Order: sequence, then structure tokens, then C-alpha cells
Amino acid sequence: MRSHRRRNPIRRGAPAILSAAVLISGGLAVASHSAAFATTSATASPAAATTHTHRLCSEPSKPGYMACQSVVRTDLTPKMSLGRHDTPKGFGPADLQAAYNLPKDGGKGATVAIVDANDDPNAEKDLAAYRSQYGLPECSTGNGCFKKIDQDGGSNYPTPDSGWAGEISLDVDMVSAACPQCHILLVEAKSANMEDLGAAVNQAVKQGAKYVSNSYGGNEESNDTSADNQYFKHPGVAITVSSGDSGYGVEYPAASQYVTAVGGTSLKKDSSTRGYSESVWGTSAGGDGAGSGCSQFDAKPSWQKDTGCTKRSVADVAAVADPATGLAVYDTYQSGGWNVYGGTSASSPFIAGVYALAGAPGTGDVPASYPYAHPDKLNDVTDGSNGSCSDYLCKAGKGYDGPTGLGTPNGVAAFTK
Repeated sequence: MRSHRRRNPIRRGAPAILSAAVLISGGLAVASHSAAFATTSATASPAAATTHTHRLCSEPSKPGYMACQSVVRTDLTPKMSLGRHDTPKGFGPADLQAAYNLPKDGGKGATVAIVDANDDPNAEKDLAAYRSQYGLPECSTGNGCFKKIDQDGGSNYPTPDSGWAGEISLDVDMVSAACPQCHILLVEAKSANMEDLGAAVNQAVKQGAKYVSNSYGGNEESNDTSADNQYFKHPGVAITVSSGDSGYGVEYPAASQYVTAVGGTSLKKDSSTRGYSESVWGTSAGGDGAGSGCSQFDAKPSWQKDTGCTKRSVADVAAVADPATGLAVYDTYQSGGWNVYGGTSASSPFIAGVYALAGAPGTGDVPASYPYAHPDKLNDVTDGSNGSCSDYLCKAGKGYDGPTGLGTPNGVAAFTK
């Protein structure tokens, strides 16, 4: 068995991150391996440029704590407002719907839950700005489409945090892009401890959500299987989890056998019949990119047939995550408004929205199994790698591979029984 921990383990006691606007002016950006950038223009092609990024969340200071998986472009200046003829940089809903062959009118009334730590005081206001910009239906508390609760189901919201607020903005915007007709339930955990985040997952299910996105991760620990049963074993609920942003290596809870672990790609417009092409987000040098590999502790689910891991293999499916071909997101809490974000924090809520488009899972099912029954209904990603290894666990190829799993959505048929 190839057992593999994170390539770049979470450092302890790292300082909290600054806002994107401060990062730009302060010159704290970290160079990314990728170079292309996608715009929302249907005729524009990615332009070669140096891409600088910074992770939104501070790194955990002790075991059991999680980091969000969002990455912000710091080589682009955020804009609080746009001119009459301006459009946000980064892919918008129409781009993503076209790239992944998604229906525009599915999922009506379905609730997608977003689980994050800390509070985003501007979540509803920023969501309204994003949806207005792209002509999506209103989603507010007033019309019953949007609801924000704490991990106990009430309104005693936790302490605001600029990094997690950016994560929340990315999450609600990506659900909106995938499933404009879906309702959104934001459940805010009081801390980034797995116990609090897990309580928030359970609360989301208690509230009736059949689709729950989790955009965070940390080092695997020997008690993960206990957390699996306590927080993620919810038959009939599609639970998605980001695979990680540190390249080759496995994180929890993506390693849980009960979740759909979502990897990441670089998405570019091209002249193909599809109109888009994808490769693995990452490079053979590792360090940045979608997480993948073999879990140390979690059992392999029966639907996984790859032979390189005797335990759980990560990931299952993927979607765009490379900040160099990133997503337009609106975030104003200690941030500059329109930004371009990436990370597998983008792909997890997007895939949760795709599950919602596909319809309610079977009552006793583990929806993570669905794509394995329909691999021909996905876009197979066959190019790129997220680190150095000798096989499919870090290198894309035909069929299943670690960084992108079985592939990316081509419609919704792979996400139903």
C-alpha cells in the first residue's frame, strides 16, 4: 500500500492571513506554478502571465483544526464596483454551465448547505451582488432562498474572520453558478475545530439539506474513522469535500469513505467541440494543486476498484480549481469586492450544486458511489500531475486518477443513481 500524508503538512502557529487588498499592496503574494488566466469573454483566450496567489485562511495552530481551501489571485486588483461596461475577471456562471454542460433550470427548491467556520457578516449582501451581476434569480432571507444559522441551528453567529468570509463568498457563489434555482443554507461553525465543523454538518442534515459542501481540510489522524461515523455517515445525503490545495497528499475529511472527495483542474477555453479543455491543477514539482493519494486510516469503499491503494483513494471527481483559470467572486468583508478565487474550495460547492441538479439521492445510498456507476458520463481528464510519484495517484491518465478522480461533470447523469 502507498500510504501518504500531506506533502506539505500544516505548519503550527502560523499568523492569520491579511485581506486580499492588503496582500496586494504589501507584496506578500506567493508565485503559483500556473500561468494562464480565463476571462468571462466568450471570445477571449487565456493570456500568458505570471500568476500570484495567497491562501485565504490562517493555518491551524493545533491538531484537530482545519484550514479552508480557498486561494485568491493577488496579481489582480480587486474592484468594489464595476463600470457600466465592465465585467468581473474570472469565470462566471454562464462559462461554468457551458463548460460542464449543465441545465440552467434544474434543482428548483433543492437546498445546498455550505459548512464553514466563523462568520461572514456580509454573506447575504455579497451573494445578492454576485447574483445580480450575472442575472441570477434573487436568493435572500426575504424570499426564503437563503438562510444563515450557527452550528446549533440558531442565530448566535460566531466571530467574523476575513479569511473564512472569503471562503464563504466563494462557496455561495459557486453553488449559485452551478444551480441558480437552488436554495442555500449557510451553517457557520464556531471554530475551525473538526468537532465544531462536524456539528455544523450534522446541523445541515438536521435542517433537511440533501447536499452538503465542506471546503476545508487538515492532516489525517488515527481517530478519523470515529469522526466519519459521527459527522459524515449520512445515507441519502450527498456530502462533498475539497481534496486539498497542497498537491499530492491526502487530507481529512476528503479521506472519509462517506464523502465525495473533489479534486481540481485548470479549465481553459479552446476550439474543441466542447469549447473547453482541462488538465490537472498542479505540477510535477508539487506544492500547489489538488490533493490526492491513499488514506492512511479510512477504509476503501466498495465502489473504488483502483489497485494502488488498499485504503481510501482520493479524489472521486473534480472541477475547476486553479486560481490561474479561476472564478469571479464577490467578497467585501475586509476585502476588495470582485476578486478571482480558486482552490478546491471552488470545486467542492460546485459539485454539491451539480448533485442538486441531478435530484435527491436514494434514501439509503452513499451518493459518492454514483459517479463510479457512470464514468462514461464524465469528462475524463488525461493531462497533468500534482506532484512526483510513479503512477496514477498523482498523474492524470485515461480512467481513474488521483488528482481528478473519474473526471469532471458532463451534464448531471453521473451524479444520480
